[in-house]
Amino acid sequence: MSQQEVEITIVSEIAQIGQTDWDACACPEVADGGRPNDPFTTYRFMSALEDSGSVGPGTGWQPQYLMAKLAGEVIGVAPLYVKQHSQGEYIFDHNWAQAYERAGGRYYPKLQIAVPHTPATGRRFLVRPDFAETGFAALTQGATQLAANNQISSLHVTFCTQAEAEQGAEMGLMPRMTQQFHWLNDGYGSFDDFLGSLSSRKRKNIRKERAQAQAFGGEIVILRGDQIEPEHWDAFWEFYQDTGARKWGTPYLTRQFFDIAQETLRDDLALVLARRDGRWVAGALNFVGRDTLYGRYWGCNEHHPCLHFELCYYVAIDIAIADGLGTVEAGAQGQHKLARGYLPTQTHSLHWVGDPGFAEAIGSYLKAEREAVEEEIEILTEYGPFKRAEVEEQE
Repeated sequence: MSQQEVEITIVSEIAQIGQTDWDACACPEVADGGRPNDPFTTYRFMSALEDSGSVGPGTGWQPQYLMAKLAGEVIGVAPLYVKQHSQGEYIFDHNWAQAYERAGGRYYPKLQIAVPHTPATGRRFLVRPDFAETGFAALTQGATQLAANNQISSLHVTFCTQAEAEQGAEMGLMPRMTQQFHWLNDGYGSFDDFLGSLSSRKRKNIRKERAQAQAFGGEIVILRGDQIEPEHWDAFWEFYQDTGARKWGTPYLTRQFFDIAQETLRDDLALVLARRDGRWVAGALNFVGRDTLYGRYWGCNEHHPCLHFELCYYVAIDIAIADGLGTVEAGAQGQHKLARGYLPTQTHSLHWVGDPGFAEAIGSYLKAEREAVEEEIEILTEYGPFKRAEVEEQE
Protein backbone atom coordinates (compact mmCIF):
# COMPACT_ATOMS: atom_id res chain seq x y z
CA MET A 1 0.00 0.00 0.00
CA SER A 2 1.80 3.13 -1.14
CA GLN A 3 2.02 6.44 0.67
CA GLN A 4 0.78 8.32 -2.41
CA GLU A 5 -2.65 6.75 -2.17
CA VAL A 6 -3.41 8.66 1.04
CA GLU A 7 -5.21 12.00 0.78
CA ILE A 8 -4.55 14.60 3.49
CA THR A 9 -7.24 17.19 4.20
CA ILE A 10 -7.25 20.11 6.64
CA VAL A 11 -10.50 21.13 8.34
CA SER A 12 -11.11 23.96 10.80
CA GLU A 13 -13.94 22.30 12.75
CA ILE A 14 -13.93 18.83 14.23
CA ALA A 15 -17.59 18.44 13.23
CA GLN A 16 -16.40 18.32 9.62
CA ILE A 17 -14.78 15.00 10.46
CA GLY A 18 -17.59 13.76 12.69
CA GLN A 19 -17.66 11.72 15.87
CA THR A 20 -17.86 8.29 14.24
CA ASP A 21 -14.76 8.73 12.08
CA TRP A 22 -12.81 10.66 14.73
CA ASP A 23 -13.40 8.12 17.49
CA ALA A 24 -12.75 5.17 15.16
CA CYS A 25 -9.22 6.60 14.92
CA ALA A 26 -8.83 8.06 18.43
CA CYS A 27 -10.39 5.38 20.63
CA PRO A 28 -11.28 2.20 18.70
CA GLU A 29 -11.02 0.30 22.00
CA VAL A 30 -14.39 1.68 23.16
CA ALA A 31 -16.08 -0.74 20.76
CA ASP A 32 -16.09 -3.23 23.65
CA GLY A 33 -18.13 -0.80 25.76
CA GLY A 34 -15.27 0.21 28.06
CA ARG A 35 -13.57 3.50 28.70
CA PRO A 36 -11.20 5.08 26.18
CA ASN A 37 -7.51 4.69 26.90
CA ASP A 38 -7.12 8.45 26.60
CA PRO A 39 -10.18 10.58 27.39
CA PHE A 40 -8.51 13.75 26.06
CA THR A 41 -8.34 12.74 22.40
CA THR A 42 -11.98 11.62 22.23
CA TYR A 43 -14.36 13.56 20.04
CA ARG A 44 -16.38 14.70 23.03
CA PHE A 45 -13.36 16.27 24.77
CA MET A 46 -11.90 17.87 21.66
CA SER A 47 -15.27 19.25 20.57
CA ALA A 48 -15.91 20.55 24.11
CA LEU A 49 -12.75 22.66 23.82
CA GLU A 50 -13.90 23.99 20.47
CA ASP A 51 -17.59 24.50 21.29
CA SER A 52 -16.78 26.28 24.56
CA GLY A 53 -14.41 28.77 22.95
CA SER A 54 -11.44 27.35 24.89
CA VAL A 55 -9.73 27.04 21.50
CA GLY A 56 -10.44 29.04 18.37
CA PRO A 57 -10.53 32.78 17.64
CA GLY A 58 -8.80 34.92 20.25
CA THR A 59 -7.20 32.02 22.12
CA GLY A 60 -4.00 31.56 20.11
CA TRP A 61 -5.09 27.97 19.41
CA GLN A 62 -6.65 27.85 15.93
CA PRO A 63 -7.80 24.33 14.96
CA GLN A 64 -6.55 22.92 11.67
CA TYR A 65 -7.34 19.25 12.15
CA LEU A 66 -5.57 16.83 9.83
CA MET A 67 -7.57 14.03 8.22
CA ALA A 68 -6.03 11.15 6.25
CA LYS A 69 -8.24 9.26 3.81
CA LEU A 70 -7.51 6.13 1.84
CA ALA A 71 -9.99 5.13 -0.88
CA GLY A 72 -12.52 7.52 0.67
CA GLU A 73 -12.20 6.04 4.18
CA VAL A 74 -10.86 8.09 7.11
CA ILE A 75 -7.85 6.15 8.38
CA GLY A 76 -6.23 8.79 10.60
CA VAL A 77 -6.68 12.20 12.22
CA ALA A 78 -4.48 14.55 14.22
CA PRO A 79 -5.37 17.49 16.52
CA LEU A 80 -3.34 20.20 14.78
CA TYR A 81 -3.42 23.87 15.79
CA VAL A 82 -1.88 27.06 14.49
CA LYS A 83 -0.32 28.71 17.55
CA GLN A 84 0.33 32.41 18.09
CA HIS A 85 2.11 31.86 21.43
CA SER A 86 3.53 29.05 23.56
CA GLN A 87 0.94 29.05 26.35
CA GLY A 88 -0.98 25.97 27.50
CA GLU A 89 1.59 23.50 26.16
CA TYR A 90 3.77 22.46 29.16
CA ILE A 91 6.68 21.51 26.88
CA PHE A 92 8.54 24.78 26.98
CA ASP A 93 10.07 26.42 23.92
CA HIS A 94 10.06 30.08 24.99
CA ASN A 95 13.85 30.22 24.84
CA TRP A 96 13.75 28.82 21.29
CA ALA A 97 11.32 31.52 20.25
CA GLN A 98 13.43 34.28 21.80
CA ALA A 99 16.62 33.03 20.18
CA TYR A 100 15.02 32.68 16.76
CA GLU A 101 13.50 36.16 16.86
CA ARG A 102 16.75 37.73 18.15
CA ALA A 103 18.39 36.26 15.05
CA GLY A 104 15.79 37.99 12.86
CA GLY A 105 13.38 35.11 12.33
CA ARG A 106 9.65 34.90 12.90
CA TYR A 107 8.85 32.06 15.30
CA TYR A 108 5.09 32.56 15.44
CA PRO A 109 2.81 31.32 14.09
CA LYS A 110 3.93 27.75 14.60
CA LEU A 111 2.10 24.43 14.27
CA GLN A 112 1.25 22.27 17.27
CA ILE A 113 -0.12 18.72 17.37
CA ALA A 114 -1.40 18.45 20.92
CA VAL A 115 -4.34 18.35 23.25
CA PRO A 116 -4.60 22.00 24.31
CA HIS A 117 -4.00 22.84 27.98
CA THR A 118 -3.43 19.15 28.78
CA PRO A 119 0.00 17.77 29.77
CA ALA A 120 -1.06 14.12 29.55
CA THR A 121 0.69 11.48 27.45
CA GLY A 122 -1.28 9.85 24.65
CA ARG A 123 -1.28 9.13 20.95
CA ARG A 124 -1.14 12.28 18.83
CA PHE A 125 -1.29 10.63 15.40
CA LEU A 126 -4.68 8.98 15.77
CA VAL A 127 -4.73 6.15 13.27
CA ARG A 128 -7.04 3.19 12.81
CA PRO A 129 -5.27 0.01 13.96
CA ASP A 130 -5.28 -1.61 10.51
CA PHE A 131 -3.47 1.38 8.98
CA ALA A 132 -0.95 2.16 11.71
CA GLU A 133 2.19 2.57 9.60
CA THR A 134 0.52 4.12 6.54
CA GLY A 135 -1.57 6.57 8.57
CA PHE A 136 1.29 7.68 10.80
CA ALA A 137 3.56 8.37 7.84
CA ALA A 138 0.84 10.26 5.97
CA LEU A 139 -0.08 12.49 8.91
CA THR A 140 3.55 13.20 9.77
CA GLN A 141 4.46 14.11 6.22
CA GLY A 142 1.25 16.10 5.82
CA ALA A 143 2.00 18.21 8.91
CA THR A 144 5.62 18.90 8.02
CA GLN A 145 4.72 19.69 4.42
CA LEU A 146 2.05 22.12 5.61
CA ALA A 147 4.65 23.92 7.73
CA ALA A 148 7.23 24.00 4.92
CA ASN A 149 4.78 25.14 2.23
CA ASN A 150 3.58 28.03 4.37
CA GLN A 151 7.06 29.00 5.61
CA ILE A 152 6.03 28.32 9.20
CA SER A 153 9.00 28.17 11.55
CA SER A 154 8.28 24.89 13.28
CA LEU A 155 6.01 21.98 14.10
CA HIS A 156 5.73 20.52 17.61
CA VAL A 157 4.10 17.26 18.69
CA THR A 158 3.77 17.32 22.46
CA PHE A 159 3.12 14.55 25.00
CA CYS A 160 3.16 11.87 22.34
CA THR A 161 3.85 8.24 23.18
CA GLN A 162 7.36 6.86 23.27
CA ALA A 163 6.53 4.69 20.25
CA GLU A 164 5.47 7.78 18.30
CA ALA A 165 8.63 9.59 19.35
CA GLU A 166 10.71 6.72 18.00
CA GLN A 167 8.71 6.53 14.75
CA GLY A 168 8.90 10.29 14.29
CA ALA A 169 12.66 10.28 14.83
CA GLU A 170 13.01 7.68 12.08
CA MET A 171 11.16 10.10 9.77
CA GLY A 172 13.50 12.98 10.58
CA LEU A 173 11.71 14.79 13.40
CA MET A 174 13.73 15.68 16.49
CA PRO A 175 12.71 13.80 19.67
CA ARG A 176 12.69 15.55 23.02
CA MET A 177 12.58 13.98 26.46
CA THR A 178 11.15 15.70 29.53
CA GLN A 179 9.77 14.33 32.78
CA GLN A 180 6.71 14.20 34.98
CA PHE A 181 5.88 12.41 38.22
CA HIS A 182 3.49 9.45 38.01
CA TRP A 183 2.18 7.06 40.64
CA LEU A 184 2.35 3.39 39.65
CA ASN A 185 -0.01 0.80 41.08
CA ASP A 186 2.00 -2.26 42.09
CA GLY A 187 -1.12 -4.33 42.68
CA TYR A 188 -2.03 -2.54 45.91
CA GLY A 189 -5.27 -3.59 47.54
CA SER A 190 -5.50 -0.50 49.73
CA PHE A 191 -3.76 2.76 50.54
CA ASP A 192 -2.15 1.02 53.52
CA ASP A 193 -0.66 -1.55 51.14
CA PHE A 194 0.91 1.32 49.21
CA LEU A 195 2.21 2.88 52.43
CA GLY A 196 3.78 -0.44 53.31
CA SER A 197 6.03 -0.16 50.27
CA LEU A 198 7.52 3.15 51.48
CA SER A 199 10.38 3.85 53.80
CA SER A 200 9.36 4.37 57.42
CA ARG A 201 10.03 8.12 57.37
CA LYS A 202 8.02 8.74 54.19
CA ARG A 203 5.19 6.53 55.43
CA LYS A 204 4.92 8.51 58.67
CA ASN A 205 5.04 11.82 56.80
CA ILE A 206 2.17 10.84 54.49
CA ARG A 207 0.05 9.63 57.41
CA LYS A 208 0.73 12.93 59.16
CA GLU A 209 -0.21 14.95 56.06
CA ARG A 210 -3.43 13.01 55.54
CA ALA A 211 -4.40 13.50 59.17
CA GLN A 212 -3.69 17.24 58.96
CA ALA A 213 -5.71 17.58 55.78
CA GLN A 214 -8.67 15.63 57.05
CA ALA A 215 -8.76 17.78 60.20
CA PHE A 216 -9.63 20.89 58.18
CA GLY A 217 -13.07 21.00 59.78
CA GLY A 218 -15.26 19.59 57.02
CA GLU A 219 -15.77 16.65 54.70
CA ILE A 220 -14.22 15.47 51.45
CA VAL A 221 -16.47 13.93 48.80
CA ILE A 222 -15.75 12.14 45.53
CA LEU A 223 -18.36 12.74 42.83
CA ARG A 224 -18.64 10.55 39.73
CA GLY A 225 -20.93 10.60 36.70
CA ASP A 226 -24.49 11.66 37.49
CA GLN A 227 -23.47 12.61 41.04
CA ILE A 228 -21.86 15.73 39.55
CA GLU A 229 -24.43 18.52 39.37
CA PRO A 230 -24.38 22.14 38.13
CA GLU A 231 -23.84 23.50 41.66
CA HIS A 232 -20.58 21.59 41.85
CA TRP A 233 -19.36 23.21 38.63
CA ASP A 234 -20.27 26.64 40.01
CA ALA A 235 -17.99 25.98 42.98
CA PHE A 236 -15.23 24.42 40.93
CA TRP A 237 -15.24 27.29 38.43
CA GLU A 238 -14.46 29.66 41.30
CA PHE A 239 -11.50 27.49 42.32
CA TYR A 240 -10.29 27.13 38.74
CA GLN A 241 -10.40 30.88 38.11
CA ASP A 242 -8.27 31.53 41.18
CA THR A 243 -5.62 29.00 40.10
CA GLY A 244 -5.71 30.24 36.50
CA ALA A 245 -5.29 33.86 37.51
CA ARG A 246 -2.27 33.05 39.68
CA LYS A 247 -0.53 30.70 37.23
CA TRP A 248 -1.38 32.00 33.77
CA GLY A 249 -3.01 35.41 34.23
CA THR A 250 -6.26 34.17 32.77
CA PRO A 251 -7.90 30.72 32.82
CA TYR A 252 -7.33 28.57 29.75
CA LEU A 253 -10.79 26.99 29.85
CA THR A 254 -14.00 29.00 29.64
CA ARG A 255 -16.94 28.63 31.98
CA GLN A 256 -18.89 27.02 29.15
CA PHE A 257 -16.40 24.17 28.99
CA PHE A 258 -17.59 22.96 32.39
CA ASP A 259 -21.23 23.25 31.32
CA ILE A 260 -20.45 21.02 28.35
CA ALA A 261 -18.52 18.68 30.65
CA GLN A 262 -21.69 18.30 32.70
CA GLU A 263 -23.50 17.06 29.59
CA THR A 264 -20.93 15.02 27.68
CA LEU A 265 -17.87 14.32 29.85
CA ARG A 266 -19.11 13.57 33.35
CA ASP A 267 -18.74 9.79 32.94
CA ASP A 268 -15.01 10.40 32.38
CA LEU A 269 -14.62 12.48 35.54
CA ALA A 270 -13.87 12.12 39.24
CA LEU A 271 -14.48 15.45 40.97
CA VAL A 272 -13.08 15.70 44.50
CA LEU A 273 -14.53 18.51 46.61
CA ALA A 274 -14.00 19.67 50.19
CA ARG A 275 -16.88 21.28 52.11
CA ARG A 276 -16.74 23.19 55.38
CA ASP A 277 -19.61 24.93 57.19
CA GLY A 278 -21.92 24.23 54.25
CA ARG A 279 -19.57 25.79 51.66
CA TRP A 280 -17.36 24.19 49.06
CA VAL A 281 -13.85 25.41 49.85
CA ALA A 282 -11.53 23.38 47.57
CA GLY A 283 -11.62 20.95 44.70
CA ALA A 284 -9.60 18.79 42.31
CA LEU A 285 -10.81 17.54 38.93
CA ASN A 286 -9.58 14.22 37.54
CA PHE A 287 -10.22 12.52 34.22
CA VAL A 288 -10.43 8.73 34.16
CA GLY A 289 -9.08 6.61 31.32
CA ARG A 290 -9.09 2.86 30.91
CA ASP A 291 -5.96 2.35 33.01
CA THR A 292 -4.95 5.84 34.14
CA LEU A 293 -6.32 8.55 36.40
CA TYR A 294 -5.31 12.00 35.16
CA GLY A 295 -5.14 14.76 37.76
CA ARG A 296 -5.91 17.99 35.94
CA TYR A 297 -7.15 21.03 37.87
CA TRP A 298 -7.04 22.19 41.47
CA GLY A 299 -8.21 25.30 43.29
CA CYS A 300 -9.50 26.61 46.61
CA ASN A 301 -10.95 29.66 48.30
CA GLU A 302 -9.70 28.71 51.75
CA HIS A 303 -6.21 27.50 52.59
CA HIS A 304 -5.83 24.54 54.97
CA PRO A 305 -2.64 22.61 55.76
CA CYS A 306 -1.99 19.72 53.36
CA LEU A 307 -5.47 19.87 51.80
CA HIS A 308 -3.90 20.28 48.36
CA PHE A 309 -1.85 17.11 48.82
CA GLU A 310 -4.90 15.21 50.04
CA LEU A 311 -7.28 16.18 47.24
CA CYS A 312 -4.76 16.07 44.38
CA TYR A 313 -2.41 13.19 45.28
CA TYR A 314 -3.71 10.94 48.03
CA VAL A 315 -7.38 10.78 47.07
CA ALA A 316 -6.24 10.21 43.48
CA ILE A 317 -4.32 7.16 44.69
CA ASP A 318 -7.41 6.00 46.63
CA ILE A 319 -9.52 6.22 43.47
CA ALA A 320 -6.91 4.45 41.33
CA ILE A 321 -6.65 1.56 43.80
CA ALA A 322 -10.43 1.27 44.09
CA ASP A 323 -10.85 1.29 40.30
CA GLY A 324 -7.91 -1.02 39.64
CA LEU A 325 -6.09 1.60 37.58
CA GLY A 326 -2.40 1.18 36.86
CA THR A 327 -1.24 4.79 36.90
CA VAL A 328 -1.97 8.26 38.24
CA GLU A 329 -0.60 11.12 36.12
CA ALA A 330 -0.58 14.14 38.38
CA GLY A 331 0.09 16.82 35.77
CA ALA A 332 3.15 18.84 34.89
CA GLN A 333 6.25 19.44 37.01
CA GLY A 334 6.46 19.27 40.80
CA GLN A 335 9.36 17.47 42.50
CA HIS A 336 7.34 17.69 45.72
CA LYS A 337 5.30 14.77 44.32
CA LEU A 338 8.30 12.47 44.74
CA ALA A 339 7.97 12.32 48.52
CA ARG A 340 4.30 11.39 48.06
CA GLY A 341 4.93 8.27 46.02
CA TYR A 342 5.02 9.69 42.52
CA LEU A 343 8.13 8.63 40.60
CA PRO A 344 9.90 10.53 37.78
CA THR A 345 8.78 9.29 34.38
CA GLN A 346 9.89 10.12 30.86
CA THR A 347 7.58 12.20 28.66
CA HIS A 348 8.13 12.70 24.95
CA SER A 349 7.64 15.19 22.16
CA LEU A 350 8.71 15.65 18.54
CA HIS A 351 9.91 18.80 16.78
CA TRP A 352 10.48 19.92 13.21
CA VAL A 353 12.30 23.20 12.50
CA GLY A 354 12.41 24.63 9.00
CA ASP A 355 15.63 26.64 9.20
CA PRO A 356 18.57 24.21 8.83
CA GLY A 357 20.96 26.17 11.06
CA PHE A 358 18.39 26.64 13.80
CA ALA A 359 17.41 22.98 13.52
CA GLU A 360 21.03 21.96 14.05
CA ALA A 361 21.27 24.14 17.15
CA ILE A 362 18.01 22.75 18.55
CA GLY A 363 19.21 19.21 17.86
CA SER A 364 22.39 19.80 19.88
CA TYR A 365 20.36 21.33 22.71
CA LEU A 366 17.95 18.37 22.77
CA LYS A 367 20.79 15.84 22.93
CA ALA A 368 22.31 17.57 25.97
CA GLU A 369 18.90 18.02 27.56
CA ARG A 370 18.05 14.35 27.13
CA GLU A 371 21.26 13.30 28.89
CA ALA A 372 20.50 15.69 31.75
CA VAL A 373 16.90 14.45 32.09
CA GLU A 374 17.99 10.80 32.08
CA GLU A 375 20.53 11.53 34.81
CA GLU A 376 17.98 13.48 36.88
CA ILE A 377 15.41 10.69 36.63
CA GLU A 378 18.03 8.19 37.81
CA ILE A 379 19.03 10.36 40.77
CA LEU A 380 15.47 11.21 41.79
CA THR A 381 14.39 7.57 41.60
CA GLU A 382 17.35 6.63 43.78
CA TYR A 383 16.22 9.11 46.43
CA GLY A 384 12.54 8.26 46.07
CA PRO A 385 10.24 7.32 48.96
CA PHE A 386 10.19 3.57 48.39
CA LYS A 387 12.07 1.00 50.37
CA ARG A 388 15.32 0.15 48.63
CA ALA A 389 14.10 -3.26 47.45
CA GLU A 390 10.99 -1.67 45.96
CA VAL A 391 13.02 0.84 43.96
CA GLU A 392 15.21 -1.91 42.51
CA GLU A 393 12.16 -3.94 41.54
CA GLN A 394 10.42 -0.99 39.86
CA GLU A 395 13.59 -0.12 37.95
